[in-house]
Amino acid sequence: MNRPPPAVLQTPGFPHYGLSWSPFHSNRIALASSANYGLVGNGRLHLASLGPGPGGVPALSLDKFYETQDGLYDVAWSEIHENQLVSASGDGSLKLWDIMINVGPLPPDLPIRAWHEHTREVFSVDWSNINKDQFISSSWDGTVKLWTPERARSITTIHAHPSCVYQALFSPHQPDVIATCSTDGTVKIFDLRAPAYTPSGPAANSFTAPLTAAALTIPASGTEVLSLDWNKYRPFVLASAGVDKAIKVWDGRMVQLGPEAAQNPAVGGVCEAQLMGHELAVRKVQWSPHRADMLASAGYDMTCRVWTTTPQPGGQHLAYIHDPHTEFVVGCGWSLYEEGVLASCSWDCRLNVFRV
Repeated sequence: MNRPPPAVLQTPGFPHYGLSWSPFHSNRIALASSANYGLVGNGRLHLASLGPGPGGVPALSLDKFYETQDGLYDVAWSEIHENQLVSASGDGSLKLWDIMINVGPLPPDLPIRAWHEHTREVFSVDWSNINKDQFISSSWDGTVKLWTPERARSITTIHAHPSCVYQALFSPHQPDVIATCSTDGTVKIFDLRAPAYTPSGPAANSFTAPLTAAALTIPASGTEVLSLDWNKYRPFVLASAGVDKAIKVWDGRMVQLGPEAAQNPAVGGVCEAQLMGHELAVRKVQWSPHRADMLASAGYDMTCRVWTTTPQPGGQHLAYIHDPHTEFVVGCGWSLYEEGVLASCSWDCRLNVFRV
């Protein structure tokens, strides 16, 4: 069957690192990007919208962009304010932007708030869809930090891994539970109610602070785990992906939660499925917001792929391959409003939106 070509937005000179669909506006996408592939130089936060183009075919347009001093690696929309979003930067900072500020005391191109506690690049940021006034960041410094826009400092710091934490995500079912993945090959689940957290502040010492006890550690891979996501319908089911080219689906229901979580740290997780097909590292994985059995992935093999965990008898897990990109595909995200619509972003400076 002939599929229509994707809607495309090009951002010349600014390869992408991550994208985020607005939870308030069905057609709005934010895009984190970095000059020179994020190695050196400035960044840009792009705001795009999807609308009818020539002949009624969907088309992407660039609404505005913000320049940043350092490359941007991720972006997340606020869950409480439709015009605000937070970006994660290579200089260790987090910035909160308000896209409606064009007048008043602040120039329109400055963030309304900035935080700088991480000592290395901030690689991911995620806004809680349950505690809607909180977001978390993860960094190459091995920590995950919990924030609220109203406070000048982080609420808490989790020493999650001995090395880079590529992603940290709130559980969509449990407000105090987060999952992380790292260079060390593990996926970890933490309960924020457990008392074993290192307090934030100038006295916190990264050399003597031990790792925070995880409620569950999943030995997910023999090499780096670059991405993970919580299933939106099945609590404690996660997907992980990374350098080993496999996407793995984990059942983590044996986890013990609550204030005692850190006292009984468990190692385990049951691998329900292993989805093979990417030819190089998988950089991003995301479950569908509309179906429990469907997930998308983006990889260094220049493809974005869609998988089902419940194939027909004799069928295969791989459901769709999107391959117009000409460089690493580093991000993908499902539309929250329209089932089967997926966005992908790449080092080829192209944002694609297409229907699966």
